[in-house]
Amino acid sequence: MDYTSYGYIRTAAAAPIVHIADPRQNALEIIALINEFERAGVSIAVFPELALTGYSCEDLFFSSDLQTAVRPALKQIADACDGIIGVVGTPWLTADARRLNCAAVLYRGQVLGLVPKQALPNYGEFYERRWFVSGMGVDLKVSDPLLGDFRIKPEQLFSCAGATFAIEICEDLWAPDPPGNQHALAGADLLLNLSASTELISKADYRRELVRMLSGQRICAYLYAAAGPEESTKDVVFGGHLIAAENGQVLTESKRFARSSTLLTDFDLDKISHDRQQNNTFANAPRPGGYACVDSGHMSVAISQLNRSYPAHPFVPDDEQVFDARAAEILAIQTTGLARRCRGAGIEHLVIGLSGGLDSTLAFLVCLDTLAQLDLPKGHLHALTMPGPGTTDHTLRSARMLGTCASVDVREIPIFEAVQQHLKDLNHSKDDDVVFENAQARERTQLLFNHANKVGGLVVGTGDLSELALGWCTFNADHMANYNVNASVPKTMMAYLVRWYAKYRADPALSQVLERVLQTPISPELLAPREGQISQHTESIIGPYELHDFFLFHYLRNGFAAEKIFHLARNSFTGYGEDEIRKWLAVFFRRFFAAQFKRTTLPPGPKVGSVSLSPRGDWRMPDEASAALIISQIEGLGRG
Repeated sequence: MDYTSYGYIRTAAAAPIVHIADPRQNALEIIALINEFERAGVSIAVFPELALTGYSCEDLFFSSDLQTAVRPALKQIADACDGIIGVVGTPWLTADARRLNCAAVLYRGQVLGLVPKQALPNYGEFYERRWFVSGMGVDLKVSDPLLGDFRIKPEQLFSCAGATFAIEICEDLWAPDPPGNQHALAGADLLLNLSASTELISKADYRRELVRMLSGQRICAYLYAAAGPEESTKDVVFGGHLIAAENGQVLTESKRFARSSTLLTDFDLDKISHDRQQNNTFANAPRPGGYACVDSGHMSVAISQLNRSYPAHPFVPDDEQVFDARAAEILAIQTTGLARRCRGAGIEHLVIGLSGGLDSTLAFLVCLDTLAQLDLPKGHLHALTMPGPGTTDHTLRSARMLGTCASVDVREIPIFEAVQQHLKDLNHSKDDDVVFENAQARERTQLLFNHANKVGGLVVGTGDLSELALGWCTFNADHMANYNVNASVPKTMMAYLVRWYAKYRADPALSQVLERVLQTPISPELLAPREGQISQHTESIIGPYELHDFFLFHYLRNGFAAEKIFHLARNSFTGYGEDEIRKWLAVFFRRFFAAQFKRTTLPPGPKVGSVSLSPRGDWRMPDEASAALIISQIEGLGRG
């Protein structure tokens, strides 16, 4: 098993113990970490700004002794970089007596390139223009008898293990026009920042957010390494902040103020490539010229076990506070979308089918909030519950209780006779097949639309994103509505939203009913109950929704291949064996491809997250596409 075949590269950032003005001793500290990183399978290791000498040398940078010690120390580190590329901050004195603050890219005894810092801060506690000149516009070729032939130039790209990386140095990141913008457009999918950022109250939050946001703007991986607390503390303190971000998300970061700290991160270059292709704005942006491209010759280092994790429920935030904010926002989006739809059509009545199940309950709550937003009475919500051959007393009672607790009249329209007449007209006698099931679903939809005509209302859909992905809906039945508020809400999110509503928005009576709904097994209830209990359990038929939502997220949002999704699912789910994951992954792709004809004709509904299946927006595919190639690959997964 080698995860590099799925686009991963292992990187490291470090803030080693610094010996101010002692390049030889600093080289030993750096080499010790490089050896440790190489054993861990790291391909690229980045160290802080001026790590070779210490950032806080001040006027010692003018010392010829210090400058003389730089080259042999760089050589010593370069010789240690045998299976790993080291990127180390160092001063460099040019032949024409310009001192540059550089990042040295080192590999197998040589300097591959020096990247000079462009933005030199000379305000507050910073005084860099006293010791250095800006690297902006610098382009020098160097032939050094000790370190080899290389270039000094800010606009350089370096290839390594499938990655193309470029470098910013500290203030470059904070500048109004950061060079990383051009680096990314030139082709860098990984940006490294060697920094000596000082610690002030709240500065770490700003720094983290800056790295996160710029990784998202540039659609790149970003690795940041700041100088540690062994720098001089005469007037300021350095914290050794290490941050790894990927396309707008902080993957991991170090604790600050440790004497020495390290951070290992596996970046997903496959995901970066997919996101860049999908983002038309990035793809069409003009590309800069004048970049030097250095092929390091460094090949991939095998990764047998990922040093990052993927949440089993990617649609649901792990942090409770984040989820609370997310839930409120989702409901606001749903409510605002439905309210605007009503205002645009001049409609003041909402019609909904209330089954007593999870999806229709959430849509019912959205309808209540929408009427409140429109300043309309609850009597304008027409909730129909339509018991049929598959309905249990439990869900029917839940529907009645929802209406009572929300002060909404629930009209009960049994469909037994209508379904029987319909089946009789078709000369159909079976009561356990798709005709029997769909006759109930279509009869309910017919009643909803006709009732909407009667009251001048709008039919609110209840089907969720997961059902649409799997085609778990009856064409031109629950598949259809005037506006579906749940269209981009996945099943794994449904329960959390209803539970949140019960906790924060509902009165005690309604909250109790919502908890009752949450405890009800997921079922379409289209086959006759057994001993009064639900006989159809959706997840035993089509598979666990938590697996399908995981598959759906990584297929649509990240563009991952089925094979990669399989291996990530193995890591994320401990309750399922390989055979079970393989089985349901195949079910997912078979159903996803076969159900596109239903998604092609979806009614409108609000997009609430980064994944949507609207044929007018996020997902368009031919109805006739074949899943055969993907299925054949899945069948061979995990079999040695």
